[in-house]
Amino acid sequence: MSAQHDTDVLIAGAGPTGLVLACELARRGIAFRLVDKATEHFGGSRGDGIHPRTQEVFADLGVLDDLHAAGAGGIPMRKYEAGRLVWEGHPGEPVPATPGVPHPNAWFVPQFRTEEVLRKALAGYGGQVELGVELRALRQDDRQVTARLADGTEIRARYLVGADGGRSTVRRALGIEFRGETDETTKALIADVRLSGLGRDRALAWSRDGELASVQPLAGTDLFTVTASRDDVEPTPDGLREWLNRMSGLDLRVHEVHWNSVWRANARLAERYRDGRVLLAGDAAHVCPPTGGQGMNTGVQDAHNLGWKLAAVLRGADEALLDSYEAERYPVAEGVLRLSGRLLDLLREDDPEAHVRGPELNQLGLHYRGGPLAEERRAEPAAVRAGDRAPDAPVLLDGAEVRLFELFAGPHWTLLDFGGTSAGLALPGLDAHAVLREPRPGAVHDVHGHAHDGYGVDRPALLLVRPDGYLGWAGAPGDLADLRAYLLPKLGS
Repeated sequence: MSAQHDTDVLIAGAGPTGLVLACELARRGIAFRLVDKATEHFGGSRGDGIHPRTQEVFADLGVLDDLHAAGAGGIPMRKYEAGRLVWEGHPGEPVPATPGVPHPNAWFVPQFRTEEVLRKALAGYGGQVELGVELRALRQDDRQVTARLADGTEIRARYLVGADGGRSTVRRALGIEFRGETDETTKALIADVRLSGLGRDRALAWSRDGELASVQPLAGTDLFTVTASRDDVEPTPDGLREWLNRMSGLDLRVHEVHWNSVWRANARLAERYRDGRVLLAGDAAHVCPPTGGQGMNTGVQDAHNLGWKLAAVLRGADEALLDSYEAERYPVAEGVLRLSGRLLDLLREDDPEAHVRGPELNQLGLHYRGGPLAEERRAEPAAVRAGDRAPDAPVLLDGAEVRLFELFAGPHWTLLDFGGTSAGLALPGLDAHAVLREPRPGAVHDVHGHAHDGYGVDRPALLLVRPDGYLGWAGAPGDLADLRAYLLPKLGS
């Protein structure tokens, strides 16, 4: 690190997005500071649904087991209208795991628990969150960004990432337009409470006189999350008790309000994700309705995409790599906004289908095909091609049972040499594995054929998996020179 900088990367905002980014940098040995203007850690449920693709990100970071222990799977729901049962079912019917998708169902963990787990992981790398540190202004040149804090001090960093939420100070300081709309006619009070009178085996929702209310057990706690379609409901035990009993016709008692917030129908997207040495991630770059639970998941995956790229550039890789962040993640955010908006419209119409969660929400199908880092060199591409998520598969390595995801885990690139007909590239930051249908010392034995089937490979092929688990390059065994030319500018020193 140059002496003229206080750190390599300054991250503003210590929610899930900022924490994942910090972990990504920390495990690559990149100097950073993670600051948040709040004086204490967040204590609410907010983004409590962790979708399958995000679980894969958390598995890569080594925190998924802790998150599974801190939460639970989805539960059934009943919906009533004016006291009459109109729908009953599971919002997202559980599906079995497959060789390529080990975590096919959403998992529910209160956001404050997710942040606790991520802070613990960050501490394991020697990192920490600096609370009560508020960024007020910034300036940049071609070498660094200087952030001025509320106390008048300054932090100089080679790059700054604004992960500081929908009201991002970083985004506003750059003058980046936050395109979209806020519908002030659609509001809701959300509160995490302790109550009695209900079991914890299902969620309940009621509509009456054009108003909506719901109660959902908050996984991993003894709390319930209450939602009221009016923001003027008093967020006190008495106010919430009166509201719930009127809507449900039950006799419920609210004993304590642990956390509450007012939500507005907000759908916005930053006009750009990068301005020189400053980048935006998470809610600072995009906010969407909570319908479908896409917000936190999209932010986490922003950080997973950006972290390895920032680290590579700081180690000498081509700086154009940072431009691929917006090129890849902006279309994802556009799709998330459309999907969340459709679900919100169903909710406004009081359509029971608004509570149904299909596979389009799991984010496993998101891809970067056609993006600047996706190079498909095969004359006849397979079903899985450059830009796609790299599937998992159970395999054997020197007789031991492993999964491809275990081989991918960590900050490196991974070359899957199907057929083992080419000599692996000996490059720092690259792990190469021959993938064979028969056993061979040192090779990956695809004993059940799940890897070949999952990638649609029926002939020798070279598939390069990026550090974030997507295929970057795909070619034939004779394309090693092309593979080297693709990879070297992205590795750094």
